[in-house]
Amino acid sequence: MKKRQWILGLVVLVALAALGVYAQHKHPFHWHAFVEQFKLADWRRIGIAFGCIYLAYVFRALRWALLLKPNKKVAPFSLLGTQVIGFTAVALIGRIADLVRPYLVARKTGLAVSTQIAVYIVERLFDAGTMGLFFSAAILMAPTGTLPHPELFRKFGYWGLAGTVAGALFLVAVRLAGGVVAAFFEGVFGMASKRLGHAVGGKIRSFRAGLNTLRTPADFAVTLALSLTMWGLITLAYVEGTEAFVSGAQRASVTLAKCMVLMVGGGVASVVQLPVLGWFTQIAALEEILRNLFSLSPETSTACAATLLLITFLGIVPVGLIWAHFEHVSLRKVTVESERAGEALAGEEAAGLDEAV
Repeated sequence: MKKRQWILGLVVLVALAALGVYAQHKHPFHWHAFVEQFKLADWRRIGIAFGCIYLAYVFRALRWALLLKPNKKVAPFSLLGTQVIGFTAVALIGRIADLVRPYLVARKTGLAVSTQIAVYIVERLFDAGTMGLFFSAAILMAPTGTLPHPELFRKFGYWGLAGTVAGALFLVAVRLAGGVVAAFFEGVFGMASKRLGHAVGGKIRSFRAGLNTLRTPADFAVTLALSLTMWGLITLAYVEGTEAFVSGAQRASVTLAKCMVLMVGGGVASVVQLPVLGWFTQIAALEEILRNLFSLSPETSTACAATLLLITFLGIVPVGLIWAHFEHVSLRKVTVESERAGEALAGEEAAGLDEAV
């Protein structure tokens, strides 16, 4: 791990420790009540939530296999291990391990890493678009009184929907006329900086190459269906995981709109994922949302937040470690190798940019 990441991690650790001491002083946290929440939780719902997340990994593997089809046909479930091991690496090592999945797929299939990074980019675009669609629909269709400050959330919903539609139109435009779109943006940004214009144009052309994985409208439709199913399962996991800690009359307050806000909040908190420390920042973000949206006690919201992190993020770790052992994969080694592969590709792009300029 790079030195600056250790320094950032240390700063975050000190800040979290100081915040914890201050919070305990201002609002004492009752640890006995916190432990009691796990005893009172509905573990059947937690089990269902785990099942949804595990099944979502299956759909993720199916989607990658479909996107890989133009380059190489593989068995539908043959890439499940690469997905499980890759997300295990991210959970334990941090976002620096994001390229482990495309790297492992490239190594398994014998294809170039660059082609799998292109698939990874397309996959992430479908993730962002599907999540944006779910969030906007849940917020805009939520009954009056479901969310606090409804006018603010509705604005977020409209902006999210507009962003999703704009992203979809941009994706279609690049897929159908990538060269024209790249030249247009290259000219626009080139008015400010010729180097910037070439860089933007190059990125769009690379993105266009990634979209070659979607050869037909049927490929797009199936990829979208897999994405909707996968994120539907993830959303259901959040709903079940939250309801496991909300009892009695409060259970009626667990709505799809609130759970989408919770899911998006957790997703934003995980963007900068530091090893181990990132777990606590996600718990803190989820706890804040749970306490304010569902009017839960600090002990209940913290127990629920920790369980949601376990369900949606850390629950795959034991499976991933076992799978990596049988596949003879060292998480640290493949993380370093995938990072070097990414840096090498970036260097090649930079060299090509220098030649163009």
